[in-house]
Amino acid sequence: MLETVIHFAFDNYKCRSMKRTVLFLALGLATTGVFAQKGKVASAQSYSESGKLEKALTTINLTIDESNPKSSKSIGWPRTWEVRGNVYRAIYSSKDAKFKALDPDPLTKALDSYKKALELDVKNRFSKSVKIQLTLLNNDLMDQAIKAYEAKDFDKATVSFEKVLELENLPIMQKDNPSVDTAIIFNAGLSAYNAKNWEKAIKHYTEAAKYGYNGPRTYSLIVETYTQMGDTAMQEKTLQEGFLKYPEDNNLLFGMINFYLLTSQDPSKAMEYVDMAIEKDPNNASIHFAKGTLLDKLEMPAEAIKAYVKAVEIKPDYFDAYYNLGAVYYNIGVKIYEETSTIPASEVEKFDAVVNRSNAEFKKAIPYLEKALEVDPNNKETMETLKTLFYRLKMMDKYNEMQNKIKNAE
Repeated sequence: MLETVIHFAFDNYKCRSMKRTVLFLALGLATTGVFAQKGKVASAQSYSESGKLEKALTTINLTIDESNPKSSKSIGWPRTWEVRGNVYRAIYSSKDAKFKALDPDPLTKALDSYKKALELDVKNRFSKSVKIQLTLLNNDLMDQAIKAYEAKDFDKATVSFEKVLELENLPIMQKDNPSVDTAIIFNAGLSAYNAKNWEKAIKHYTEAAKYGYNGPRTYSLIVETYTQMGDTAMQEKTLQEGFLKYPEDNNLLFGMINFYLLTSQDPSKAMEYVDMAIEKDPNNASIHFAKGTLLDKLEMPAEAIKAYVKAVEIKPDYFDAYYNLGAVYYNIGVKIYEETSTIPASEVEKFDAVVNRSNAEFKKAIPYLEKALEVDPNNKETMETLKTLFYRLKMMDKYNEMQNKIKNAE
């Protein structure tokens, strides 16, 4: 009986020992698997540092391959993703076209990798090294953005500047030195504008304006963008906001004047801003010209003439002001001549009197149009208008001279 008990105890001991052996063996295999995968991560980093980027990329991607059961040991390790980011940064920095061709957008993948590393790093063991890599990546993204802008690849420049903003706004980058990079925000807007991506341009310009970057210039750019979009309501709103914030800025003031001149059903809205502009800068010929244009639209020809005359007094070579002076007198003459349509054929004297009044205004137009032609000798529109006036006034020598001038200009 005793012998049986001893054998039973011995067999039981062997069974327990075998289980422990199997358990230790399983643990050993698991540990070997973990070390093997982490070894691949180390190898990828080594390949990257030695310039073997193709091997580095292949190796690091094996560690995050979800279809491979072994990857479960490394895919959740922060260092895996940090090294992946390093590999993609190295691809961007490579001078070898073969390696550059490994990925069309390596810096985006680098940023995504570092973000993933931070997300997995719950014990905060890798944050310092990842932050260093993010700082280096920031320089790479800036380099990419500038090169893309200079190459007129504005879509790529926009995305690159946006990636810089994304990186700089990460909590780890803001932790010790919270800041807003207004220059990058503005550059993202500028790139988007040149890419004709109006929505993004508005978004970034508006953000830059909120922080006062570039002052009134940014508001002017927002207005330009809304002009491209055909959004007159937002043009007006932005001009008003900008002018209230920067009342001394002439560009916003002129923008307000031009807006009401070109788009408003009631041009008189612009007069308030014109008078403000003249008060600020009385010797600016352009403002007096704008006032003349506005008065012309309001059908106040006598006042328009005074404004145009003031413009040419300040700027004696002002073609547009001379031409508009001639046009005002010409239009007055046409309006007077239209009265002849209501005069009976029997009332010859009355008819002739109206024609003479009309011709008197036509004659007033000639000196200003001739002066305009002096300033711009090749302006065909001025030549044609003068030819019409010479014919109407029976100034045939001048008519023939102008006709020859037009033929020679063709």
